[in-house]
Amino acid sequence: MKDEKRRYSSGIKEIARRAGVSIGTVDRVIHGRPGVSPKTKEKVDAIINELGYQPNLVARRLASKRYIRIGTLTPKVPGETVYWEAILNGIKRAEAETEDYSVIVENYFFDQNDKRSFVLQAEVLLYSGVDGIVLTPIFIEESTHLAQMCQKENIPFVFINSDLPGVQSLCYIGPNLFQSGYLAAHLIGYLTRSGDKVMVLNISRELEQFHYTLRKEEGFRDYCGKFLTGLGIVKADIRQTDYDSIKREVSQLLQEHKDTKVIFVTNSRVSTVAQYLSTLDHKSSILIGYDFLPDNIKHLERGTIDFLICQKPQEQSYQGVMTLYHHLAFLTEVEPVNFMPIDIITRENYSSYTN
Repeated sequence: MKDEKRRYSSGIKEIARRAGVSIGTVDRVIHGRPGVSPKTKEKVDAIINELGYQPNLVARRLASKRYIRIGTLTPKVPGETVYWEAILNGIKRAEAETEDYSVIVENYFFDQNDKRSFVLQAEVLLYSGVDGIVLTPIFIEESTHLAQMCQKENIPFVFINSDLPGVQSLCYIGPNLFQSGYLAAHLIGYLTRSGDKVMVLNISRELEQFHYTLRKEEGFRDYCGKFLTGLGIVKADIRQTDYDSIKREVSQLLQEHKDTKVIFVTNSRVSTVAQYLSTLDHKSSILIGYDFLPDNIKHLERGTIDFLICQKPQEQSYQGVMTLYHHLAFLTEVEPVNFMPIDIITRENYSSYTN
């Protein structure tokens, strides 16, 4: 950072010397500020072109002494799942890398099981004076309203983890949710044959609001409809997310469907299902779920979970903050969609994987 300031300072000093004007005059010309006569501006511009001088954008940002404030809106940590801790770690990593460049990252948290907390935090964030927002749009209607307000107030926003249909954000950084579900069904196709039974478990209190879960299921069913028509699919929505409730419902489902070949959990709560399966005398079903988290990894090591589909949540949030920073600071053009890779992790390859 000091080197960037030094290069910027020495560059404008040389231009000022050749033009016979003050450093302040050169600085005003570079930044397009008023107070310079047309003749002097023409002379300074000619010397800038002659020297091929390109002022360092970072140094200009530092010299302006103007802070960029980025707000993030994500589920609170700790919660029922540590998935959101990975998201927060990515935000902290980006914050650490930008703090020397006049960037302030302000974090706001909501309860993922209570849409009212999202609405409250969204309102506080919207009127906090931030220059841009990074958010996980879990609740469809409420997130759409926040996006509309951001557009009205000319506040750029970035979606991570999931996008929203029909909403034009600065960009979306996360998995292709439809393809994620499609991939899960493709994997299951290798593990089953016609006539086998697959159990699909959606575990969440606000399922109808969770766009990312719905899109995964759409992709899953699309693949099955095309290529796995002989499969028997048993779907269950589990609304109580504590261990005892999940254990009770999964136990009942397995009693009713003893011949289940594969259990597919559509989110990171697969470890809770694995915890229950580990208490049984014999694990008869293949278990597939999402996310490279400590509890999931533990069950992957033990063989209770057979496959984890991972989508790099830490990288999502890191790129979300950095993308918004570069756009706000340097007017960088942004690709509207940046899909994260969708990885399949097993007991054999997990040790070399990172979020």
